[in-house]
Order: sequence, then structure tokens, then C-alpha cells
Amino acid sequence: MGKGIAAKDTRACILGLAGTELTPEEHRFFSDLQPLGFILFRRNIETPAQVKALVASLKGLVAHDALILIDQEGGRVRRLRPPHWPDYPPASRFAEVTNDPSEEREMVRLGARLMAHDLAELGINVDCAPVLDVPQPGAHEIVGDRAYGMAPQAVAVMGRAACEGFLAGGVLPVIKHVPGHGRAGADSHTDLPRVDAKLDELLKVDFYPFQVNADMPIAMTAHVLYRAIDKRNPATTSRKCLKIVRDVIGFDGLLITDDLSMNALSGTLEKRAKAALRAGVDVILHCSGQMAEMRQVAHVTPKLKGEGLRRAKAAITRLLKTPEPLDVIDARARFDVVMARGQDAGAKSDPTEVTPS
Repeated sequence: MGKGIAAKDTRACILGLAGTELTPEEHRFFSDLQPLGFILFRRNIETPAQVKALVASLKGLVAHDALILIDQEGGRVRRLRPPHWPDYPPASRFAEVTNDPSEEREMVRLGARLMAHDLAELGINVDCAPVLDVPQPGAHEIVGDRAYGMAPQAVAVMGRAACEGFLAGGVLPVIKHVPGHGRAGADSHTDLPRVDAKLDELLKVDFYPFQVNADMPIAMTAHVLYRAIDKRNPATTSRKCLKIVRDVIGFDGLLITDDLSMNALSGTLEKRAKAALRAGVDVILHCSGQMAEMRQVAHVTPKLKGEGLRRAKAAITRLLKTPEPLDVIDARARFDVVMARGQDAGAKSDPTEVTPS
């Protein structure tokens, strides 16, 4: 870190890439565009040395401190996997291995601290975690075991512990999916979920974990339509909904979209990007790595300025130059002993992995 964010050239977008190394076309495109950051998926990952080299290449393309994102939640959603990286449980597992809330919180923080260590060694500085959604009975399983439980208070406390662990390891957490994906009856990767709950219920349950963690540096929007707030637009493109995120939930950090390519959104990529920016998001996220799509997004994405620039700078300043001390071997041994009390969650498919079509 140390380049800073230059207002004159940094674009308000975070983009994916196609493979395990930059193509000449990607090199030219990213160098000319100067996106705020990049996001990695399993298609970009082979070995630690390869990922480290790729991350260094991406950072070298831009004149500012690039954000390098990854989804490393544990459980179903993890891009770094054995044999090269340790495995981590889903968020729901922590409540299964102990009846002591203090020990649960300690293990959540320690797990996040260990994940941050894994990421920081590769040069990755942003983890799209934790999930602060509160799943409800009858909701789609897209959230499911990715959540810390079904009680908003527990989700808030454990989510904060995870954020603290990431920050202590020099990695920025991304709280998601604001203002809450837990009631969604559909997977927003494939359909637009519509939520009928009244506003007072949303405030008490869905919004609560985000209010408690509103001081975190980055949040990701939900492609979910809340009829009590906006009958036409999902949160990502709803000015009414994002006003609640800012004024009621109290989040003043960097607000990024979930993947713009997801089928919950309608219209062309240009229209989606414009609608999200008009609604109040700071940064567009596009994940597929398909060059034709990225060019469409880039065409309508402005340079960071004003409040978006301020929030991006504020997020960068929270990256620790020297992570909190950690005896990795001892910490991992303690973590594994406690987590071994729980029953293995079994292999489940990752619903969030983006594969170019």
C-alpha cells in the first residue's frame, strides 16, 4: 500500500478477469481504465505462487492502491481450497461446536484472522465476508449455512467478531448483502427475490446486524426487492432503499453492488450500472471476466469523485500496514481442535462462483 487513490484516474468499478494470468488485451484494458480494484474466482486460482504473481501484476497495472477482492467465507463459498490452503467451516458451524457465546465469538474472530493471514500472504486485501443476512423459515437456501444463525442479535455479534478478525489481519471485510438477503425466496443469481415483510419487521430483524456493523469500511448491496420500500426496484438500483442504508442503517462506508451480471437485475449491463449509480452506490462490481461485458460496464462507469472517492480513501486507510501479531501454527491448532467438535458439513456446491459462459 502507499500509492493512494488518485481522483483524476480511478474508475468506480471492480472487475474480474478470465484466467490465471493476464492476457495482453486485459493488460491494456485495465491499464487504460484504471479500475478501483479486481475480484478473483476459482478460475483465477491454481497455486500460491501463481496467485501471488497474478495479484502483483494486477496491482502493478494501476496508479493507485488497488483493492483485490475474493469471496472467502468458508463452507460452500471459498475460492482458496485444499490442498494449497486450509479449509474453513461455514458460518453456521460455530454455534454447533459450543454453547458458550464467548467461545463462539472467539472462534469466529480467530477463523477470520486466520483467513486474513492466508489472503494477506497472497496480497489480497479485501474479503467479501461476513454474511450478515438473517435467514427466515421458507427462504431460499442461497444464504442458509452461510449465516451465523437465525437470530439477528447473534448474527450482529458474530459478524462483528469476523470483521475484527479480518481487520486485525490487514484485510478489509465486506458486510453483505445490505439491507438483508435472509428473507429472499429466490436465488438472486437466477431470479429477482421479492420480499413482502413490513418495514418494522425488516428494521427489527434484517437491518439490525447491518446497523450494529455500520462502521465497517465496505458493504455489498442485495439484489432483492423489498415491497415495503420500493415496489419496482431491487435494493441495488433503488434510491429509496439505499437512502435507508445510509440514513436508517447508518452505513457511510464504500457501497458496492453485488455482481452486475446476476439475473435478478434487468436490462443491459449499461442500464444496470447507470441505475445503480443513480440510486447511490459508489462502485460497480462486475465479475465474469468477459471482455465484451467489461467494456460495456466501463463505458458508463465514471471516475471516483466526491463522496465515493472519500469513502474509498477511508476504506484504504483502515488497512493495517503491520497485522496484529499471530502465532499461525498455534492459532490454527486451537481453531481446528474446537471446530472438530462439530459434525462435518459435507460438500455442497458453491452458488456464487461465476463461470464465463
